[in-house]
Amino acid sequence: MAHTFDELVAKQRAADEAHDRVRQLRDTYDPRARAHWSAHQRATWETAWRAWRDLARDVRVAVTGYARAEGRARHEIEAELTQAVRHGKPPQPGTPGG
Repeated sequence: MAHTFDELVAKQRAADEAHDRVRQLRDTYDPRARAHWSAHQRATWETAWRAWRDLARDVRVAVTGYARAEGRARHEIEAELTQAVRHGKPPQPGTPGG
């Protein structure tokens, strides 16, 4: 579980980077030719996909735990997290996440 909002941000950024890697590999290997990927290409993509899946799961668990600990709705934390990660805007001081 993340103990601070900054830890949630770091977890989400890691998950986003892993997702970007999966998309990059998919585009490099040409998804239309997936049936013809080499064993190495398939293993590389599957490893990247599993890493992204695990990191995304960790974010969901951390957000749920953080929301519960803060006594707030999960969707509020998710919205603040999206703002912080995508727009570099941390929660305002005086708010539970700030």
